[in-house]
Amino acid sequence: MKTALLLGGSGQIGQALLPRLVSDGWQVLAVSRRAAQMPQMPGVEWLQGSLQQMPTLPHPPEVIFSCGPLDAFSLWYAQNAQPAVRVIAFGSTSLKVKQDSTDAAEREMAARLAQAETRLIEACAGLTLLRPTLVYGSGMDKSLTRIVQLATRHGRFALPRTALGLRQPVHVEDLADAAMACLHHERSIGRSYDLPGGETLDYIDMVRRVLANIDPAPRLHLVPLPVFSALLWLARTSGKVNGFNNAMLARMQQDLVFDSQPAREDFGYAPRAFRP
Repeated sequence: MKTALLLGGSGQIGQALLPRLVSDGWQVLAVSRRAAQMPQMPGVEWLQGSLQQMPTLPHPPEVIFSCGPLDAFSLWYAQNAQPAVRVIAFGSTSLKVKQDSTDAAEREMAARLAQAETRLIEACAGLTLLRPTLVYGSGMDKSLTRIVQLATRHGRFALPRTALGLRQPVHVEDLADAAMACLHHERSIGRSYDLPGGETLDYIDMVRRVLANIDPAPRLHLVPLPVFSALLWLARTSGKVNGFNNAMLARMQQDLVFDSQPAREDFGYAPRAFRP
């Protein structure tokens, strides 16, 4: 039976990809730190481990899906390169979005992603790189799910009136479909693709749709940017909001739009409109 190695099998994309691989006739070796806690299913063998401490594989895979951190995967693969193996790896459009960020940690992260892509391209002839935009649909993301949590907790949510930068949220199921499509389209080998969602909307509209799905729906307050900045400072100081930096605030006003046409042409990528 054909064997696929799935790294990040317990993550949001990995969990969506698992049933598709099984339905397609693959025996899946799924690696996760939480392997013992994952539900058992026919055609899937869970292996406890990580890219830093990889378990011994019972047999070599024909294809590797990387759904976890791209930098860690690139380091592991460069040391364990199998040139004949097909590799489909998920990165992020953050590589492009954050390379000129005002935040040093974000610039460093973007640089790591760029280095990881270069490392993989040099090591793997059968590589396809996929870069999603803002992922949603599993409740495991750190963007829209975080907004839901904050709005639910307080019954309201605030945004600056200037938060009109365009976004293209992409559903996790569409990403899993894209990975499977790449597996069956040789044209995708040796190429990299941005994977935006099927609809472009501004940041305020995106958040408004998210809040509309909460019962009862939290109230959305649109305030002047100086007022929002002051509210954000107070929230940080009181510990109510952590990890939200000034670079994130600036990006609310920037268009983060990517072209899906190459993916549509090469493997039939057809993402859905944004329906959180």
